[in-house]
Amino acid sequence: MEMSEMQRIDLNCDMGELPEAVADGSQELLMRWITSANIACGGHAGDAEMMETTIRQALKHKVAIGAHPGYPDRENFGRFELKMPAREVSDCVFEQVSALAAVAARLGAKIRHVKPHGALYNQAVHNAELAGAIADGVSRWSSEVALVGLADSPMLDIFRKAGFEVAAEAFADRRYEPDGTLRPRKFRDALLHEPADAATQAVSIATRGMLLAQNGSEISVHARTLCIHSDTPGSDKIAAGVAQALRAAGVSVQPL
Repeated sequence: MEMSEMQRIDLNCDMGELPEAVADGSQELLMRWITSANIACGGHAGDAEMMETTIRQALKHKVAIGAHPGYPDRENFGRFELKMPAREVSDCVFEQVSALAAVAARLGAKIRHVKPHGALYNQAVHNAELAGAIADGVSRWSSEVALVGLADSPMLDIFRKAGFEVAAEAFADRRYEPDGTLRPRKFRDALLHEPADAATQAVSIATRGMLLAQNGSEISVHARTLCIHSDTPGSDKIAAGVAQALRAAGVSVQPL
């Protein structure tokens, strides 16, 4: 029997962000479990050397490659809200995606998706102008990629109207507010640190389209891709636990 849409899911991870993770091999450990890599491209993190190393690792492990542009705020890892004019956001996104594309082309790789990072992503969830600026920046490079955004959020509508395929995203290692937004990182319980907890949430999203919010209420979420953050402590164990639990539940884990 052909699998339903809810029984197929991509497992993505933000990568190329931490020099120490690239150097000590811990980033490559994650590649064994994920199906898509969102690669930092010089805004909040990353440089040409890290981009190249991460792309080579993704090619080796047959992981789909995506760009991960963020606010140009390396000091705060792109996690602080900036008030940038829409045109500056578009320029910034275009420059970052183009930088990764140049490295990918040299290595014979193809960028298949673009996912905004951190505060840029979170602000764009309910800010139509900002979501439009992101789409504009990407379209100046190419419209033949999927744009990743928060599942069931208005940003996806903006991306669609701009002519993009969209990939609704949920998070395996983050807690949610009752309104379906991510619990802010300023709260100590914003992250799911235990692999078993992340796996339970991932399976529930993939098979039931549901998850438990921070207050214990159940909310619906319709996702094509699940994220694990590489900078979450123990991320390799979380990724392994999530991937194994999904497959054990009969979910096909595959790229977008």
